[in-house]
Amino acid sequence: MSLLRTIILGIILTGHLCGGQDELLEDSLETAVDEVATEGIEELEEPEEEGLDLSPPDDRQPCAMWMGGVPGTPGHSGKPGRDGRDGRDGPRGEKGDQGEAGEKGDPGEKGDIGNAGPRGFPGNPGLKGARGESASSYHSAFSVGLSEIVSATNVPIRFNKFFYNDQHHYDDVSGKFRCVLPGVYFFTYHLTVYTKDAKVSLYKNDKAIMFTYDQYQETNVDQASGSVILRLEAGDEVWLQVYGDETVGGVYADNTNDSTFSGFLLYPVNPAERR
Repeated sequence: MSLLRTIILGIILTGHLCGGQDELLEDSLETAVDEVATEGIEELEEPEEEGLDLSPPDDRQPCAMWMGGVPGTPGHSGKPGRDGRDGRDGPRGEKGDQGEAGEKGDPGEKGDIGNAGPRGFPGNPGLKGARGESASSYHSAFSVGLSEIVSATNVPIRFNKFFYNDQHHYDDVSGKFRCVLPGVYFFTYHLTVYTKDAKVSLYKNDKAIMFTYDQYQETNVDQASGSVILRLEAGDEVWLQVYGDETVGGVYADNTNDSTFSGFLLYPVNPAERR
């Protein structure tokens, strides 16, 4: 009977030790072991009966197969493992199809001027242009002189000796140049002064533009000259006249001394350029 109790206690002891979680059962096991110890070890050492093998079986299976314990508490999730090493590069794939063209970008900034390239071969001559207008259509000039002494004052000097007056823009009757072609003109005069002082003015449309004065020296023949550039409109008039009384009318001319008055168009003025 004592042997049977010992086996039962061993089974209880093994089952509770496999569970490992019920402290109350462990205390009961310790109490049972103490009771077996008090009854005497001799009873456990009694001779075995013939035919009864009390040794543990050789092919004992885990304790969970013959007595299950209380399920354990699930463990916590482990920490993530470290990243693995990079794999090797795979084989190069085939070339893909060409994509669609993108939108045109904004124009870039203007670059610096490059060096001049080599000179090219001469080109073919161009076609002959249309015939232009005659040069005389844009020409106006005169050059006149005196053949006698000026006697009148404060009136236009009438030059009656013609060096050039093909367009007849200078009128020898009035003694005035009349503008036909609007433009910029150059006027000049060279006067011989003899017997008395000379004071001459250049007029434009009844307004004195400039004055020339020469003081006569006895027994000498003096010269007085002047020039000016004027912008004229069609119909404007330009002339010379003695400015003052007879005491300053010493403009002179003879076979060996000339007094001249000249003018010509520098360039015409287009209507859009006129003031």
